[in-house]
Amino acid sequence: MRSDKIKRGVERAPHRSLLYATGLSKSQMAKPFIAVATSTTDIIPGHAGMRRLERFIERGICAGGGVPFFFGVPGICDGIAMGHPGMRYSLPSRELIADMVETIVGAHSFDGLICLTNCDKITPGMMMAIARCNIPSIVVTAGPMLSGRYKGEKLSLVRNTFEAMGRFKKGDIDQAELAEYEIRSCPGCGSCQGLYTANTMSCLVETMGMSLPGCATALAVSAQKERITYDSGERIVALARQNVLPHTIMTRESIENAICMDMALGGSTNTVLHLTAIANELGIKLDLDTFDKISRETPNLTSLRPAGEHCMEDLDEAGGIPAMLKVLQPKIKDTPTVCGKRVVQIGREADTYGDVIKPLNKPHYPEGGIAVLWGNLAPDGAVVKQTAVNEKMRKFAGKAIVFDSEEKAMKSIMAGDIKKGSVIVIRYEGPKGGPGMREMLSPTASIVGMGLENEVALITDGRFSGGTKGPCIGHISPEAAEGGTLAIVRNGDTITIDIDKRKLELQLTKEEISKRMAKWEPPKPKVTKGYLARYMTMVTSASEGAVFKKAEGASKKTSKEKEKTLF
Repeated sequence: MRSDKIKRGVERAPHRSLLYATGLSKSQMAKPFIAVATSTTDIIPGHAGMRRLERFIERGICAGGGVPFFFGVPGICDGIAMGHPGMRYSLPSRELIADMVETIVGAHSFDGLICLTNCDKITPGMMMAIARCNIPSIVVTAGPMLSGRYKGEKLSLVRNTFEAMGRFKKGDIDQAELAEYEIRSCPGCGSCQGLYTANTMSCLVETMGMSLPGCATALAVSAQKERITYDSGERIVALARQNVLPHTIMTRESIENAICMDMALGGSTNTVLHLTAIANELGIKLDLDTFDKISRETPNLTSLRPAGEHCMEDLDEAGGIPAMLKVLQPKIKDTPTVCGKRVVQIGREADTYGDVIKPLNKPHYPEGGIAVLWGNLAPDGAVVKQTAVNEKMRKFAGKAIVFDSEEKAMKSIMAGDIKKGSVIVIRYEGPKGGPGMREMLSPTASIVGMGLENEVALITDGRFSGGTKGPCIGHISPEAAEGGTLAIVRNGDTITIDIDKRKLELQLTKEEISKRMAKWEPPKPKVTKGYLARYMTMVTSASEGAVFKKAEGASKKTSKEKEKTLF
């Protein structure tokens, strides 16, 4: 076992002494040591209930014959961080989480790893660490939140709080109703109810084979979640004994399955960043063309919020990811999973219920949820959640209204300054320019709440929440801070969007663009100290997953080296 490095041999007497000091018995020394990376925190609703799940993980590991060792990983609630400078830390926290898990696992020679996670950047950060460490691993996602209720209406965070701000400003609801939405929209622990980033990533992790079947959609408050958590604890010990490595499960084929599932579900655009980053850790080159190709070949089979009316609880009742795998059988590659079954078998054995999941021949939309756009505004690509765009807005031309920060745009939106036919441009919010590539849920949700989602478009080098709907195009690369075309857009310039043709264009000649670029100067950094200042110098483009640059002189691993465990 890997843990023999710290517990066997005469020279390990000091190590054993320190382990005994933690309360271990001699009999436990012979058992597999299992690390549990838990992102429990009181401030994230999706994580506040994890103490309960930790108990079931612990029971499962002990029942399987292993010894659990828990350690903490921090987390950020994107909803709470939204709309102010705190959001700059969200995406950068992904790299910190990956580094922390790698560090603890690498330092202590564990035999196996369980990652208890749930929300936006925490899940991909842990998946990146699993790819690096390559020791037997299982991911347990803590589960979705129940929808809220008010006067018979089903409530969810984005629609009934973020979008409600615009409705209140417009006069559609009063202060009392807004206050009821605030307190009723999120009735308890769990990740926010729609197919936003957290839940999308949970679905993709299960599709990739790194969670037990049913884990992604089992509700946070359910006994089913507890049983899956217990089973995960028991299962990780078996994987450790058999030395089943993540690199045998997390392959190009399983990543492409995840992209296919993402497109069929109509998930968050943030998954483009995260799957690219995970692939990078595996040494797999994943480009935007792959996402767009799979999107064109995969119909959209569900209509969950924000695009539709269903919530995650409805997808769970319909059969969850196993049911989706059943319907997607002709599109899915047969890959292994941590449960021991292959994905085709999981799908074959699943049942589907109701009409939440459409058949392949009668989809909600003939293409997948995400489209990738290119053009002189986005030479390296941009992304849009096309299934959340009204048909009349799939092709749009408008006059630019340019803002150099989210705050300036939000102030103008709330003041009612945005006119129909406009293209709102928010720049210098990319990975470097932000820094941190903030999500723009506050302005997009306010536009929807004010009834303008079918009258204006919004483009940015920042990101969008999975809860965004309407013609909102993000991840524009290269970003403005790196001298992308977005940097020289002026008020009144005409911008055209054609989702069907995958085009995003600034209606200027090459000569005029070059002339403006010659006069452009990079803005002063918004942050000059601390982690974000370091992040700004190390991060790559959104088109590359916004990962850290490789160290100069770092050698490329051979295929045989990749197969070996790092520790």
